[in-house]
Amino acid sequence: MLYELALRWMHIVGVAVLFGTGAGIAFFMLMAHMTRDAKLIAHVAGTVVLADTLFTATAVVVQPITGWLLARAVGWDLSEGWILLSLGLYGLTGILWLPVVWIQLQLRKIAQECSAQNTALPPRYFKLFRIWFACGFPAFFAVGGILWLMLARPDIW
Repeated sequence: MLYELALRWMHIVGVAVLFGTGAGIAFFMLMAHMTRDAKLIAHVAGTVVLADTLFTATAVVVQPITGWLLARAVGWDLSEGWILLSLGLYGLTGILWLPVVWIQLQLRKIAQECSAQNTALPPRYFKLFRIWFACGFPAFFAVGGILWLMLARPDIW
């Protein structure tokens, strides 16, 4: 019982970290972007890259492990609809997250260069930001869907 409770707790904390870090990163990057201040954007993007490395990447690794262990401990069949849908959304999130990480590195680099040279942000920065936003938005909602599926465990299929 204690083992199962610990797994549930770790799994829920993991999704909260994914959801919360995603929301925080999106908010702070958007706020920095709206200033068009290369120095501020470089600083915030650096913090965002660090947060993604420390929190998001760690949770991405821990989630499937705790999920699998929890399913075994509780006796859930991994072919249950809500689990399969969660795994599908998790895969979609990963597919969207990988370019987001690369783009964050590019945005940081561009902003650092512009800040050092005291120049305006180039069109490439804005194009990359739009792609970052377009990938991040559905990934964030997919994690929200996973959270709902974890808590509601609806009878699907």
